[in-house]
Amino acid sequence: MRDLDIQSVKQRFGIIGNSALLNHAIQVAVQVAPTDMTVLINGESGSGKESFSKIIHHLSPRKHGQFIAINCGAIPEGTIDSELFGHEKGSFTGAQEARKGYFEVTNGGTIFLDEIGEMPLGTQARLLRVLENGEFIKVGSSKVQKTDVRVVAATNVNLMQAVERGQFREDLYYRLNTVPISVPPLRERGEDTHLLFRKFASDFAERYHVKPITLVPEAVHELLRYRFPGNIRQLKNIVEQISVLEYEREISADTLRKYLPKEQVNQLPAILPQDRSSVDGAGNFSERDLLYKVLFDMRKDMNDLKQLVFDILSHQQEDAELLKANSHLFDEVRSVEKHAPVYRGPERRDGFVLAMNEEEEDYEEKVEDISHETEEESLSLEHKEKEMILKALKKHNNKRKYAARDLGISERTLYRKLKQYDIEDM
Repeated sequence: MRDLDIQSVKQRFGIIGNSALLNHAIQVAVQVAPTDMTVLINGESGSGKESFSKIIHHLSPRKHGQFIAINCGAIPEGTIDSELFGHEKGSFTGAQEARKGYFEVTNGGTIFLDEIGEMPLGTQARLLRVLENGEFIKVGSSKVQKTDVRVVAATNVNLMQAVERGQFREDLYYRLNTVPISVPPLRERGEDTHLLFRKFASDFAERYHVKPITLVPEAVHELLRYRFPGNIRQLKNIVEQISVLEYEREISADTLRKYLPKEQVNQLPAILPQDRSSVDGAGNFSERDLLYKVLFDMRKDMNDLKQLVFDILSHQQEDAELLKANSHLFDEVRSVEKHAPVYRGPERRDGFVLAMNEEEEDYEEKVEDISHETEEESLSLEHKEKEMILKALKKHNNKRKYAARDLGISERTLYRKLKQYDIEDM
């Protein structure tokens, strides 16, 4: 494809940049557009994947048909089948009339399924049938219906890894991945970052009736060094902040650094709870669940440390005064001392170094006590979580969307929690 053709596509769809990776992705999109092949767009969040779905639709024979973009991660698991495939009257509580789904409404057009990795497994099976046979069945119906829809999917996660974890169907992955398009992240596009900065600066200057901001050479260098984990969306937000908040229109490197968040690397250990209910559809753990787990582990580690220090001091006469002076620190240890084994020498059990002079039966009894204590903590945590959910629902008159926002979780996660705790609408 000639450069002139690529440039015309960029102008038509508002794509800024000249990097080789970007041009290659556009070229693939233009070449596959006239066909009916299924396309899977891979790229990080905020990198502009939806623009490529529009290129494919508007340069295809389906351009006069309907184009619908759907975020699979934003639709609750209990309603996504109805949204995509429709439902019959009375098929579930609240279905007061029949409804057409997106695959029926978009017949002859294109559906863009963003965040396809968030789609539940049951819905994946229905989607596979559409892709293979052009058939679907409404929720609550037994009638097979036909549709002629082109599917363009996008993901910001590694679907092959999701397949290995059992969270995404392997047959659907290969059916979607007929033609892959990789949208490069902003950090791999070189000078495109500065081009986008200037474009956004011009747009916001026009919107807020101010002079466009510009970067001094040192600031340009600083801009190109930053990795932009949020990609184009993050860059746009930063340019808007600077355009509104800074009086000086020429931005120095020091000024720019104030608006570039420091990239943080999570140093916490990976925690894999046995209760998979704390994992959402994409395999991500709730931030609150992780925090609770870390706090419980810290508490356990502190108690273990106290036990070790107590045993050392209690067996060394010269440290008896030290132990007496700080006796309040070992109240928890004394409360279980009569049940705890005396440390003698190290012994390896289940990956932990223990020191005990008790028999095997006493060791098993101690493990059982610890397990029971952990179970009580877990039940207490679940009770608190259920209580918080009920309060949020009551506060927002049972409107799940606002309750989920107040709780700091997604609507899908709230829906799953309601099922888990058997909470009915109040």
